[in-house]
Amino acid sequence: MLGLSFAFASRFAPDYLLAALELYRRNFKPSARLARPHVIVGVNVIAAETDEAAERLFTSLQQMSLGIIRGSRTELPPLVASMNGRWSAMEEAHGQRMTRCSAVGSHATVRQKLEAILEKTAADEIIATAQIYDHSARLRSFEIAAEVFQEIKDSRAPAARCPDCGSLVAHACEPTRD
Repeated sequence: MLGLSFAFASRFAPDYLLAALELYRRNFKPSARLARPHVIVGVNVIAAETDEAAERLFTSLQQMSLGIIRGSRTELPPLVASMNGRWSAMEEAHGQRMTRCSAVGSHATVRQKLEAILEKTAADEIIATAQIYDHSARLRSFEIAAEVFQEIKDSRAPAARCPDCGSLVAHACEPTRD
C-alpha cells in the first residue's frame, strides 16, 4: 500500500511464498518511488563444478535444517558425505520442503533451477544466500552464481538495435549516401 518493493525470504516460509507475492501484487499502490510492484525473492544458491559436489556442500544447510526441526540449533555444521541415515523420512520430507526454494548444483543445473524460480514467481530480483561451511567453496559458489545471474540477465535483456539501420548486430553503421 506504500508503493515499495517487497522482499520475501522463502527459506523461512516457503509454503507462503506464492501467496505472499500474490497478496503484495494485488494490493500494490503506485507511488513516487515505484510505478509497478517490484518483487525480490530470497533463494538458497549452492553451486559447484558438479551437481554431486554442490549436493555435498548442501549438507551443511540440510544439517542446520535438521537441527531446527529437532529444536537443537547450532552453528553451521561441516559438510558430510551424505544425509542418508542422519534423519528420519519425516524429517527429510520437512527439510526438503523448507529448502525447496533452492538452486543447488552445477552451473547448468543452477541456471535451470533459478530460471524455474523466476518463471514461477515472476520475481524482479533474487537475493542469493549460501549456507556453505567451507569459505573457499562459498566464494566459488557465489562466483558461479554471479556467472549464471549474468547469463540470465543477458538472455532477458531486450536486444540492442542500431539507431541508423535497425540491425540487431552491433556494428559501425555507415549511412549510405546518394
